[in-house]
Amino acid sequence: MTIALPRIAVVVVTYNSEGVVEECLRSLCDGARGVRLTDVVVADNASADGTLRIVENADLPIRIVQLGRNAGYAAAVNAGMDALLDSDFDAVLVLNPDCRLRPGVLSTLAEALRVPGRGIAVPRLVNPDGSTQPSLRRPPTVTRALVESIIGGSRAGRIGRLGELITDPKRYERAGPAAWATGAAMLVSLRTWRHIGRWDETFLLYGEETEYALRAWDHGWTLWYEPSAVVEHIGGESSTNTMLWALLTVNRVRLYRRRNGALPTAAYYLAVVIGEGLRALAGRHTARAAVTALVLPSRRLRELPD
Repeated sequence: MTIALPRIAVVVVTYNSEGVVEECLRSLCDGARGVRLTDVVVADNASADGTLRIVENADLPIRIVQLGRNAGYAAAVNAGMDALLDSDFDAVLVLNPDCRLRPGVLSTLAEALRVPGRGIAVPRLVNPDGSTQPSLRRPPTVTRALVESIIGGSRAGRIGRLGELITDPKRYERAGPAAWATGAAMLVSLRTWRHIGRWDETFLLYGEETEYALRAWDHGWTLWYEPSAVVEHIGGESSTNTMLWALLTVNRVRLYRRRNGALPTAAYYLAVVIGEGLRALAGRHTARAAVTALVLPSRRLRELPD
């Protein structure tokens, strides 16, 4: 008996991505070995460079969705999914344009989703030099926020389960569930999407994949990490861009507040402020911007600049 190939759609979110999107789209051909690639939707947040010209010349079944403004990652994902309403597929890969898929990635992730209860599958992310990029996270807690504030996220992640960020190299060698993961490449089953709904657009950037994965967990869907599926991810801009780091930090607190009571949230907020404050005193400009956004709501980013 012939087993039908998994039907996979892809949503790539772009914003001034001309330097990376061509290689991303080119990698989809090898990445889709062993599956049926039904659709590739490029959801564009009003790119002002040559992104759309590159996309239009790609040799793929591409549909372009133009949002008309820099609406954020979650809004673009939702717009891309809306464009797939008339398509027939089993799962959708949500993808950053600065990712490169290794051969057979989609088949491996789709196989992981065959197990009942698994709703999201994520690959091993690697840096351009081939080193593993820490991408798995534990649920946010006050204790973890405080420990990370004092000794740093990378160091905390190596001490038992103290850190939210998982940095133990051994963990990245074995498949298994995680609370959430970096959203650069996530294969979401259609059943999960229909069950838990759209991505939360109020987060703009950062925190939206966290909220989505934790919401899936709340509804009984597991996020599964599969190390044999490898995706190269460039990334890294949030750690150097003051605006993005401030937005990321504020969204951490917003998400925690949404899922916890007032007293735990106050403690979590204080732990984050302490951590960013210590780094600001050490001269880190991104931390200084984060502290300003945390203590002065009027300075928080309400919409993304075009």
